[in-house]
Amino acid sequence: MNPNPELPRRPRGRPARSGLEYADTRALLIRCGVEILTQQGISATVIDDVLKQVKVPKGSFYHYFESKDAFVTAAIEAYAGYFARKLTKHFCNASLSPLARLKAFVDEARDGVERHDFARGCLVGNLGQEVSCISPAMRIRLEEIFADWEQRLADCLREAVAARELAAEADCSLLAHAFWIGWEGAVLRARLSRTTKPMRIFLDLFLQALPKA
Repeated sequence: MNPNPELPRRPRGRPARSGLEYADTRALLIRCGVEILTQQGISATVIDDVLKQVKVPKGSFYHYFESKDAFVTAAIEAYAGYFARKLTKHFCNASLSPLARLKAFVDEARDGVERHDFARGCLVGNLGQEVSCISPAMRIRLEEIFADWEQRLADCLREAVAARELAAEADCSLLAHAFWIGWEGAVLRARLSRTTKPMRIFLDLFLQALPKA
């Protein structure tokens, strides 16, 4: 996965009136898109609202993206890169034990949900719930991102096995798969109930179910 894909060549036509370079404006549009998509999903996202927030003239959208799908795909890649860095920071933190790293990830996620007043969830999880609104290529890409997250957690759990926090027979790949299935539901329930309690309960139950050494 390349979280920083090469920017496309600048097309002909009128640039934005913001005074920013093409790449800067495109990056701002993607950042705004990530924020809006994490709040309301793809079906409720109106491109004109994104352009208005970034102060790009209406009608200039196709100067930066071939289509709404191309825009959403760029937002997905940006989010995937951001989240991969977050997982690396937590799951590769050698100053903590492997299971403590997972707890630290959940604690930061809970803080983030509260900080954004439960308005933002997980962009990948949000779009996955709108499978009827996304292209087959986008669906496959979302599944690839989930698989990447699972691999990162599975590696962390294998370190837990080596550290004797987990039993040697633990199926780390299966456990990681189960974690992300449950985690997306916990985040959704937290937003619905406006409390991070579901996220904490899920982690507690997940840790209790792990096969101990």
